Amino acid sequence: MNTIQNLNPGDLILIIAPAKAIEPKHVEFAKNLLIANGFRVEIGKNCLNTHNYFAGTDLERTSDFQWAIDHPEAKAIVCARGGYGSIRIFEHIQWAAQLRNPKWIVGFSDITVFHQYMQKMELKSLHATMPLNFEDNSTASIETMLHALQGKAYQIDAPFSISNKIGNTTAEIIGGNLSIVYSLIGTELQPNYKNKILFLEEIGEQIYAVDRMLYSLKNAGILDKISGLIIGGMTDIKDTTANPTALEIEQIVLHHFMFRSIPIAFNFPSGHLNDNQAIIFGQEATLEVTESGSQLLF
Repeated sequence: MNTIQNLNPGDLILIIAPAKAIEPKHVEFAKNLLIANGFRVEIGKNCLNTHNYFAGTDLERTSDFQWAIDHPEAKAIVCARGGYGSIRIFEHIQWAAQLRNPKWIVGFSDITVFHQYMQKMELKSLHATMPLNFEDNSTASIETMLHALQGKAYQIDAPFSISNKIGNTTAEIIGGNLSIVYSLIGTELQPNYKNKILFLEEIGEQIYAVDRMLYSLKNAGILDKISGLIIGGMTDIKDTTANPTALEIEQIVLHHFMFRSIPIAFNFPSGHLNDNQAIIFGQEATLEVTESGSQLLF
């Protein structure tokens, strides 16, 4: 199997929208930013379409994704935004060209659908900020994305949490948005979690739903297989107003690891956050959790 190539100045990046519709200003900003960093950029012909909630019909979004996968020159496919819609087009995409000449797939949230399949095919992909967020995200969000695409060494630092579990492990990283990971359990998109570092992030869910999804990962045997766990942004997680559960994310996570001793890092700067730093899925990295904080080194 061929490997994904690091990007060099002058390489071509494609921007497509496989899920929710996006305003043109965000795509234009992203195009200019990538050009300013030395890359050529093309935008999918349907990228700025709108079909109700989606960035065009399923057929239009599939057409753009297939164009990007099959493109003979492009080195990276940047997804414009998440939302919902990736799973609706997945089954219509022909992946042969991605195996012959793999390209980076860049994005997060709903784009986890594609990350999971890349992980199953043992190809790297990039959990990183998207054009919707380029203008508002931290400098580190953009810099780590560019470093990852260009094969430059970098690290992500997270603050100390009293709930962290100290330790270190070196392994490939796998995962993404918790809701998407959960939804793909037992499907053809589910990758192999054995001896991997699992990264999870989420937004806007009820705390009990997070608990339920983690129970599903546990009952599917996934949590018994991993060698490390990174909890990224758990953004706008809600509790019920009447008779609240009074559960915290840390409490829920640690409940599932009472009888396992693996490094666990909370409050990692990746996910639905302004500081959404890039994580290379499918690449070996070292997770170090110490009394002073956590580090992920690529």
